[in-house]
Amino acid sequence: MRIVVSEFMSLDGVVQAPGGAEEDTDGGFAHGGWSHPFFDPEVMGGAINDALARTEALLFGRRTWQTMAAAWPERAGDPFADRMNEIPKYVVTGTLGDEELTWNNTTRIPGGQALARIRELRAADGGDLQVMGSPTLVRTLLGEGLVDELRLIITPVLLGGGKRIFADDGVLRTLELVSSVTAGTGAQVCVYRPVSKG
Repeated sequence: MRIVVSEFMSLDGVVQAPGGAEEDTDGGFAHGGWSHPFFDPEVMGGAINDALARTEALLFGRRTWQTMAAAWPERAGDPFADRMNEIPKYVVTGTLGDEELTWNNTTRIPGGQALARIRELRAADGGDLQVMGSPTLVRTLLGEGLVDELRLIITPVLLGGGKRIFADDGVLRTLELVSSVTAGTGAQVCVYRPVSKG
């Protein structure tokens, strides 16, 4: 399976709480829901639907999984929500027990086993394993060279601080721009793939 990371991102690289005011206020973050003014149903909605159509399973960190698990089940009846609810899901967590995984088709990956289990999933045949949000998990995956594709919806806004997915580790990582489309709102949907070394 390919590991595909999908993120809403500000121009200054912030991915924290694009969907709502109370989504993630860590660090005093006060700009939750910042992606909404830039949403273009045709371009951005089309890109999200296209990515989900190729997705065989979803992979989340605990916090993003909890946010999604609280939102999607109540939206049943909408085709996108139904797909989100029925698709297999994995959550990396050191705190949630199996009895707390109430969102359909969720499998727990214990935190201490995360990299080994994710490597197994990546080596398996199948479609995409898509990661949404989950900045801590994404930073780890990028650092380990386990991301096959980045799908970034970059919005023309500067947030001045917040969670990011790119490590500040001094390591050079080269990416290839595979596609880019600009929405009427000024947001850009950009698909990148790592360039193999050598």
